[in-house]
Parts: sequence; structure tokens; C-alpha cells
Amino acid sequence: MSKIHRIAPSILSADFSRLGQEVKDVIGAGADWIHFDVMDNHYVPNLSFGPMICSAVKPHARRADGRAVPVDVHLMVRPVDALAQAFAEAGADYISFHPDASDHVHRSIQAIKAHGCKAGLVFNPAVSMDVLDWVIDDIDLILIMSVNPGFGGQGFIDSALRKIAEARRRIDDCGKDIRLEVDGGIKIDNIARVASAGADTYVAGSAIFGKPDYRGVIDAMRAELARAA
Repeated sequence: MSKIHRIAPSILSADFSRLGQEVKDVIGAGADWIHFDVMDNHYVPNLSFGPMICSAVKPHARRADGRAVPVDVHLMVRPVDALAQAFAEAGADYISFHPDASDHVHRSIQAIKAHGCKAGLVFNPAVSMDVLDWVIDDIDLILIMSVNPGFGGQGFIDSALRKIAEARRRIDDCGKDIRLEVDGGIKIDNIARVASAGADTYVAGSAIFGKPDYRGVIDAMRAELARAA
């Protein structure tokens, strides 16, 4: 299991009226990645933002020393390929999609990687991970949903812990460096359990952006991760 933990605040919960500054502020508070939850009002019952927002935010996704912070795009859309290409061109570093939203999963992975991005697959709470039997050697990230996709602020689904553990076993068996990300209901009081199940990357929206002190929340999460280790 990777010993490097990544905290990826989801800008779905940020103040959209000052999004560039929100990205700068949360990076200054210690964020490792910036997470985009992209929703199309078809695959999920909500509509969020498109590639133009990614392109506008990308210049702000830098540390004080100028180092770029990865932009992590989670596509909750159907179909996948055209929008994946648009986000790649807008500056995404990681692009993940739901296998059931693609007609040809392997082709969608190839298309993402052909545009210079790292590719990931996303699994909803009640969806099997059997597709990994055929594509795990081709991906860079597995994202386990610990809520049903579509809205921020939901509570963590405990059965996701078993799915995280199963994903970790698959990653360890294949021997490839694949990030294991979890999205949904991540908070200070449960992040250690999620890490113990095998995750190494944590998406948090309202748990960070819903608080006045971003650094305080991120520091508290890191303290819990250190205890879990």
C-alpha cells in the first residue's frame, strides 16, 4: 500500500463566486490535489461544470513555489469519450469515469491516456469491480464511491470499506502503482478507517470547504492518517 496519502478537496463544495481564490486558499492550506466532480444531469441527477471551468482554474492550481497541483477530474457523465477529451485539453491530469457510462471501457481508457492524462475507473456503492480483471494493467487510479454519486454532503456508506479492501487486494496483486481514491462522506472522524481499509487518496468537499479553517481540517485529517499508519 502506498505510504503517500493525498487529500483532494472537491471544488463542488467551494464558493463558486470566487473559485480561483478558493483553489489557491485550499492549496495553501495543504491540499495535494484539486478534485472536479463533473455531473451531466443524465448519468446523475445534478449538473455541475464543464471544461471551461477546468481551464480557468488550472492556472490557480499551483503551490506558492510554482509547482503544479494535479487536477483530478471525476466524470459522472454519459457518454464519456468526447468530454474526457475536452477535459484533457483543458488541463486535467487525472480523468476517471464510470465503466457503466462507457460503451467500450478499454477504448475510453486508451483515449484518455492518448491525450497525456492518467486514467481511472470509478465504482458506485452497488457496482461490481469485475471489469478490473481486464483493464487493471491499463489504469492509474481506482475511485471507490462511498456515497451514491450526484450530490455533495451525503453520509458515508460503511459497506464501501469492504470494496476499498477488495480494490487494495487487486492493486497489490497486480503490482502496479495505482492510486486508490475514495469519494463521499470523508471527514476527520472516519478518514482513519478509510485509510486502514486500504485507501491512499481522499476526496473531501463540504468537510473542508464547509469550515472556516481549511488548514485546520486538513491538518486534523493528516493527524488521523498518521495514527492509522
